[in-house]
This record gives sequence, C-alpha cells and structure tokens, in this order.
Amino acid sequence: MFDSLSDRFEGIFKGLRGKGKLKESDVDEALREIRLALLEADVNFEVVKGFRDRVRVRAVGSEVHDALNPAQQIIKIVHEELISTLGGETMQITYASKPPTVILMAGLQGAGKTTNSGKLALWFKSQGRNPLLVGADLQRPAAVEQLRTLGAQIDVPVFSEPSDPVDVAAKALQQAKDTGRDVLIVDTAGRLSIDEELMAEVGEISATVSPDYTFLVIDAMTGQDAVNTAEAFHRTLELDGVILTKLDGDARGGAALSVKEVVGRPIAFASTGEKLEDFEQFHPDRLAGRILGMGDMLTLIEKAEQAYDDDEAEVAAARILEGEFTLEDFLHQMQQLKKMGPLNNLLGMMPGIPKEIKNQEIDDRQIARVEAIIRSMTLEERLKPELIEGSRRSRIADGSGTKPNEVAQLVTQFKQMQKLMKRMGGMGTKSVKRAKKGSSKKGRAKKGQGGKGKGSRVGGRTTAKKGSGKQLLSLPGLKEFEQNEQVAELMKDFQ
Repeated sequence: MFDSLSDRFEGIFKGLRGKGKLKESDVDEALREIRLALLEADVNFEVVKGFRDRVRVRAVGSEVHDALNPAQQIIKIVHEELISTLGGETMQITYASKPPTVILMAGLQGAGKTTNSGKLALWFKSQGRNPLLVGADLQRPAAVEQLRTLGAQIDVPVFSEPSDPVDVAAKALQQAKDTGRDVLIVDTAGRLSIDEELMAEVGEISATVSPDYTFLVIDAMTGQDAVNTAEAFHRTLELDGVILTKLDGDARGGAALSVKEVVGRPIAFASTGEKLEDFEQFHPDRLAGRILGMGDMLTLIEKAEQAYDDDEAEVAAARILEGEFTLEDFLHQMQQLKKMGPLNNLLGMMPGIPKEIKNQEIDDRQIARVEAIIRSMTLEERLKPELIEGSRRSRIADGSGTKPNEVAQLVTQFKQMQKLMKRMGGMGTKSVKRAKKGSSKKGRAKKGQGGKGKGSRVGGRTTAKKGSGKQLLSLPGLKEFEQNEQVAELMKDFQ
C-alpha cells in the first residue's frame, strides 16, 4: 500500500536526519522532493500545492527553529499535514432515531459496489446491527444473484424483485420497517462512464428512500480518475462519504490523498482485500503513519483482538514470559495469524520493519507448507524438536510433501527463535517481579486510572481491555527486550 510514496519519503527524511541543524535551503530542497513524490503518486496538483505551502509555513517558522531536533520536527509537521489532507478525523457513523438507517451505494460499473455492499453489511453486523441488503442494480446481469450469494455468506437477507429500481428501493424500505431491520443498504446500478441516465436513476432512488448516508464506491487504483468521478457524483447526489476499494493494491495513493480536499467529503471506509472481512473504517492518522513508515499498530491490535481468544492470548503471553515456546505453540500462533489477513498487509502495519522485508512478496502458501511440516510431526517432536534427526526428518518430509532439508531448515530457524523467546521471557519475568514489588507499595490503581473493567482513555485513545490483543503486544519487559544488546546484535542484519 503506497509503497513507492513511502520509499520516497523515507529517502527524503533520511537526508534531513543527516544534516543536524537545518537551514532554510535544506527545508526548501526537502519540500521540492516531497512535491515531486506526491505528484508522481498521482495526487491532485492543487492538493500538492496546498500541502507544500502549509508545511513550508510551519517548517521555516519558530516551530522548527526552537526544536531540539529540527529534522524530527519537520517529520512531525509532514505527518500532521498528511493526516489533515487525508481527512483529519475518522468519520463516525450515527444511526437514525427512527430506524432504519438508510445507506445508498453509488458508483461506476466495476468499482465494486455490490461486493462492498456485502462488506458494509458485515461491518454493520459486527456493530450489533441488523442490516437488510437491497438489490436495486437491475441493469447488470446477475448483479442481484451476486448480492444474494454475498448475503447468504454473511447471513443477511436480500430484497429485490424484477421491476423498476425505484419501486424496489421503496418496497425494501417498507420491508425493513416491517421486519425490524435497522440498517438498509441499497446497491444501485452503475455505468461504464457517467451519463444522464445513470444520474437520473440514482437521483430518483435517493429522492425515494431519503438516505442518511450516500457513499460513493471508487477504485483507489484509478488515481485522479477516481477523484474526477467523485466530483461528478457529488454535484448530483450530495455525497456523505467515499468508500475506497483495492486500497491494498494501490502503490501510489493519489485517490486517497486527493479526494477529501477536492470533493470536500471524507473517506468513510476502505476495502483492503478480497475477503468480506477485509473492510474497515478509514483512519487518516493510521494511514499517514503507514505512509511515513511509522506502522499502524492500532489496526494491527484490532485485528489481533478479533483473531485471538482472550484466554488463549493470556496463556500464550504467560508461556512466553516463562521462556517456554514449542512448535505446538508455533502451529497455533500461525493459525491465529492467518485470520488476521495477508502477511504483506500485516508487515506494513509494523513500525521499524526494513523496506527490504516489507517490499518482499510473501507467498501465504509458504505458511501452509510450514504448517504441513509441523502437522506431520508427533506431539513429542513438536515439544522436543531436538529429537528430529535422520529417519524422523525423512518421515516428516514424506508426510508433508516437502524435502528433508526444508524440515531441517525449519527446525534450525525455530531453535533460533526459541532462544530469542527465552531471553525475552527471562526479562519479562524480572519485569513482572519488579512491577509486583512496586504495586505493593503504591497500592491498587483507582478505577478509571488503569484499573480493571473497560479500557481507560490515554492520550485521546482507548487502551485495550484485559486479555485483549494489545496485551500480547505490550508484554512486561518488552522495552528492555528491544534495548537488550544481544537482541540488537541479532537484529543488525535487518538495519
């Protein structure tokens, strides 16, 4: 996602860090490079100009001159302006006081309206809502059948009938009221290009159902064309937000970085993969962090919370802290990891991962090969991999359809990881002991200040609940683990 833009920014900031105290000419040179990077990413020219001017005003002022580290301060300014360009705040969905909340899906043919109608319905289900899908796209052959198939997969009913699209939408609205459905998602027809007939039809449907939200579905990979499409629809429909599809395949980022400033409406949701689950609210701050190589830990944590059972997460954390980690544990962790989505996407969310690793194409089928090797082992071999020699190695290779040297390589790599886990576990145990010692002096935390129950607010964000995915990512001793000299030595190859 936005790989080329991220690489350009990384090079620009690396040059700034090497200069120490910055002169105005250094700032101007960096801004020229940033301008070129954004234009090459197919960002709208006016958006690029406004972005550059805002950064320059702040970068040559006292905000940077008075900073202890001017280069870091400029990176901070670019980060904040990127967030603003992407929309600033996450769009919050509110619900109609008198259900149903009506969502109208519009867009050109091929943008992914029908698929994303299904994804949006699943998202509303995850929020505890009862959606009804409406097949009002009667132009494209099999569009309604596609919607019914998607509805069956997520257990959401679909209303449609072979008549006028406006009439279908009106009847669907009444059915939603009669059956207690609190969200109505209307999938409308598209065309290969914008024309009067398309706008007239979708305009009539909008007038009939009076949508609470009108979302335009656009393909992120079409760059400036996507923004032009959004402008044209907005003139007719008065859009409330945009749903960007294929964001995971967009290496440039022109549409995402242009649409808010050009159209004046936020990106509401983003489709990040082919699965129905690969759909999430659009968070400008998180995407800005990913573009600048800062990762996206909050999204990673949310995915972990969805994939991991709370009790299993606590057990896994305890085993690592105790310095125990077996191939059986590794197999289970891989199964959980697969639920979180493609590995390339997950790597992009992790801060500090070198671009050489991020940019590698990771074949998820390789995980299946590793899984097959481990499944071909006996329980004793999973618990004690040092037993795997000679005939055992050949037997495991035969059972998994791999070669003995692949089995040997997996065992060797696992042993190295096991050593790392034991170091981490040892440091974590010491940290837990110190924490317990300190807590006995300070007493229990007051409710609302880190105690049990629902997550507390920290810096404008909500901390995770006890036992959540965040617990795995903030194990006691993790900071010491990152600063440990031996670990730093092992990680030198990745610098």
